[in-house]
Amino acid sequence: MVRDGYIYGLSLLAVAAAVAWATHGWVWAIVPVLLAAFFLWFFRDPEREIPVGPGLIVSPGDGLVTETVTLATPEGARQRISIFLSVFDVHVNRSPIAGVLTSVRYQKGLYLNAMNPASADRNEQNIVTVRGEGIEVTFKQIAGLLARRIVFNFREGDRVERGQRVGLIKFGSRVDVLLPAEAVLRVKTGQRVRGGASILAAMPGSDRA
Repeated sequence: MVRDGYIYGLSLLAVAAAVAWATHGWVWAIVPVLLAAFFLWFFRDPEREIPVGPGLIVSPGDGLVTETVTLATPEGARQRISIFLSVFDVHVNRSPIAGVLTSVRYQKGLYLNAMNPASADRNEQNIVTVRGEGIEVTFKQIAGLLARRIVFNFREGDRVERGQRVGLIKFGSRVDVLLPAEAVLRVKTGQRVRGGASILAAMPGSDRA
């Protein structure tokens, strides 16, 4: 359970108790109780079995793969995988590879629907680059229509492990992953993935490429 779940959940249970005491019944307390249950469920943080092996790139979040595309960037061609997180998905984010954080950059922006392709560039987001295992992977925590807070718990220079928890996005959002052009994709559009557990791609030469 993410700490926010306890904060929201216990606060709403306290509200429910106060309402029940003030009205001498639990009828009016049903709404805050249901909201408390939702927040406790929303901020769940299940354990995941992290794939082991060289050259594997795992999903930074739970959700639906909405796009896989090749992009031209100043650093050369890259592949992008976009993952949409609905309010029903786990919102804890994880590192796609093991390595050192070479860049962590927060960017203010809009709150377009995360299904809108324009949200990748125009929405509020946190852009993180990890370098390790001979490759560099960038992932974006992108706020959505309902998301109003992006949490990231590390700084440039910190080391993270593949599948390690690094932060979360609250209430519906999107994560984009930029991969080397030569990475062999292991997912396709319409597929559901789980953060830290689903392999998005493998580098050539790895046993799963």
